[in-house]
Amino acid sequence: MSEIIVQKFGGTSVGTVERINAVADIIKNSSKSNKIIVVVSAMGGETNKLVNLANHFGNNPDKREFDALVATGETVSSALLSMALHSKGVKARSYSASQISIKTTNTYSKAKILDVDAKKILEVLDNNTIPIITGFQGITESGDITTLGRGGSDTTAVAIASQVGACRCDIYTDVDGIYTTDPKIVTNAKKLDSITMEEMLELAGQGARVMQTRAVEFANKFKVPVKVLSSFSNSSGTLITLKEDGMENALVSGIAFQKDQIKYTLHGIGDTPGTAYKILGPISDAEIEVDVIVQNVSVDGKTDFTFTVSSEEKETVNKIIESIRDRVEFKELIVNSDIAKVSLVGVGMRSQAGVASRAFKALSENDVNIQIICTSEIKLTMVIDKSLTEKAVKVLHEEFELEK
Repeated sequence: MSEIIVQKFGGTSVGTVERINAVADIIKNSSKSNKIIVVVSAMGGETNKLVNLANHFGNNPDKREFDALVATGETVSSALLSMALHSKGVKARSYSASQISIKTTNTYSKAKILDVDAKKILEVLDNNTIPIITGFQGITESGDITTLGRGGSDTTAVAIASQVGACRCDIYTDVDGIYTTDPKIVTNAKKLDSITMEEMLELAGQGARVMQTRAVEFANKFKVPVKVLSSFSNSSGTLITLKEDGMENALVSGIAFQKDQIKYTLHGIGDTPGTAYKILGPISDAEIEVDVIVQNVSVDGKTDFTFTVSSEEKETVNKIIESIRDRVEFKELIVNSDIAKVSLVGVGMRSQAGVASRAFKALSENDVNIQIICTSEIKLTMVIDKSLTEKAVKVLHEEFELEK
């Protein structure tokens, strides 16, 4: 009995009509043994073109109209891919998020999926037709178009897979799997045959661009196995597994980094109950993710409160901090955009000691100063000077022998 597989193709995979034709061949071959549901991104570079068009009318266009505009890129690629499949004798039909009823919150450009109408999709499959569904977009309860944020097509694909009972979700990109770190920086980075969902969630959250964090969260929550592979080669890719393999786990599985970060420090803030909430509450209400959070030891009732956010949130965070000055007293606001985060991730950290000391020693010997340290059970994150990012990644990759 054939199983359902969701296949998602990114922008580079459908970047030209030649690439769309190649993707159609992949889908046709896959459909011989399984029931295939396809999710597509916009053609490579198309979303950026649409964003630039919007910016002709100001740097802060109406959010509703902005989402309606940028969502059209996926509509184009889904229709073209359907045409390509028709030309190869394969029954296929393109569908928008509204036609499939992918319901989202009404937070434009950062909408979250609330529900997917699996019944409609399964009806198409039962008619021996391959549905080609637009990724990245959804609709509100009132029918307005929303978008899920950059990389949102991954989330669309995994959400659909979770609702239709798919055995797996395949994410096709321009790389042949998940590497120990970015091979553009470390040329001998190693492709991983498999990685745990827990590790992938940490890597995605700390800057690994192979998959969107929310997509991994969906996969983890609904127990959907995911495979990352290339539409440009026949590589076996990397399987993101739901469980550890039971063998002795690698101490460190991968290194992720983020340069698009800003560090905020509220210096000389009152060390009183509720202060952290007064600062971070309004930021959370604005749907802004805060990662590293550090509060220093209090001296004479005063302390420093530091946190990091994505650079694209700078304007909003600045306004929020200005708005809370009457409720939160502090001597000085220090904003530093010349920082980066470098993170070591591995389930082996859970049972083996010494990762932090080895990392600190290796960076120290190579004159990389650590500004902030943040840890979890399987992750060690260090905030450093942005100009030293590549150097730090190379040093740590060599220290933990990830190329082997």
